[in-house]
Amino acid sequence: MSSEPSQNGDSPAQKPLHELLSSTLVDIYVGEENSHYPLHEKLLCHHSPFFSSIFYNKSNKASRTKEFGLPELDDNVFALFVGWLYSRAIRSPEEEKDIGPLLDLYFLAAKLDIAALETEIVELVRAFYHTNETYPGLRRVQYVYANTEADNVMREMMVGSVARFLTLSDSIPEHWAKALKKNGQLSVDIIRSIQQWHLEARQVPDARDASVDRGRNTFKGAVGFSVEEGRSEMADVKEESEEDAEGEEEESHVNGNGDA
Repeated sequence: MSSEPSQNGDSPAQKPLHELLSSTLVDIYVGEENSHYPLHEKLLCHHSPFFSSIFYNKSNKASRTKEFGLPELDDNVFALFVGWLYSRAIRSPEEEKDIGPLLDLYFLAAKLDIAALETEIVELVRAFYHTNETYPGLRRVQYVYANTEADNVMREMMVGSVARFLTLSDSIPEHWAKALKKNGQLSVDIIRSIQQWHLEARQVPDARDASVDRGRNTFKGAVGFSVEEGRSEMADVKEESEEDAEGEEEESHVNGNGDA
């Protein structure tokens, strides 16, 4: 027995909650304190191929004991997941600080192979930045890079946002300049994101053409590329994160550090 995939194989077909509240419960123990979560087996396995492969595989001990431990997970993040599991709803972020827990839930959704939850979180984060006319801060981007791999949707959304932020700024904020020099992959991804805009040649200044402005800007007395180290007014207003200047990477409660 297994959860039912959709026709495209990305996520299980939707079913009413009452049909998934089976009499069989499984015991999930989370975190260092072994917090106990008794969950409906059918509901859990319907939404998560990860748990389906554990509890519906007769060769696994957990299929008989109906117990499974996840000591590496953060209890608060798993509690958010349980809330979504039974309500299929996530509270929209109201402040930038609300993005952190959503990212942790996103990493957990990836671990549990729940594509629908991943997609929902990406859209909530995307909507927050768009509605508030802000952009992801450096630490948010570094956090996502540390916990995802290439071609990840959340990573691509954040990189695309940063590409727009930096392109429309008068200069590159100092903490971003340092981070881009250190992280070559992030720099490459930003260029790739700009390439996906498919700009027409006439929209891009041509530094080879002596008859037009060749891009040597002036900022606080500096001329040329050295202006990248300054902070523009747009950077002061539009980038979200109070501690970006420190440029420190956070560690995930779910997957640990990745390829950033």
